[in-house]
Amino acid sequence: MTGGLESFDAHWAWLGLGLILAVAEMVIPGVFLIWLAGAAIVTGVLAWAVPLGLPLQIVVFAVLAILAVFTGRRYLRANPVEPADPLMNDRGGRLVGETVVVTHAIDGGTGRVRQGDGEWLARGPDAEPGTRMRVSGHDGAVLIVEHLH
Repeated sequence: MTGGLESFDAHWAWLGLGLILAVAEMVIPGVFLIWLAGAAIVTGVLAWAVPLGLPLQIVVFAVLAILAVFTGRRYLRANPVEPADPLMNDRGGRLVGETVVVTHAIDGGTGRVRQGDGEWLARGPDAEPGTRMRVSGHDGAVLIVEHLH
C-alpha cells in the first residue's frame, strides 16, 4: 500500500497554505498575511522545482517570510495607501461646512443640533432653537458650530 509521508508532496501544502493566507488577507485586511502568503507560495514553487527536504523548506519559508514582511513594510512606509474616502468612518468630519439647525438651545456653550435626520450634541456660541448654524469642526461625537456669516 502506498501513501503516508513518503508520497506526500510538500509543495502542495505550501501552495495551499499560501492560498489560505491570501484569502485570510482579503477577509481580514491588515497588509501582513499577504507577505506570508507570498513566502509560502514561493516556497511551494521552489519545493516543486528543486528537491528540498522538509526542514530546508521550513528554513526557506522562514527566511522568505522575514524578507517579505520587512520589504513590504519598507515599501508601504515609502508609498502609503491613500484611502479613496478619508472621511468614510468620520461622520463628524463629513459634516464640517454643513448647515445645521439648533433643536435644543445652545446655552453656556452646549446644546443640540439637527443635520438631516440625525441629532448631534453641539458646542458653540449661544443660540435659540431654530437658529441655522455652520459646523466648523468636531470633537468626537460633538459638533463645533458657529453662526452663519
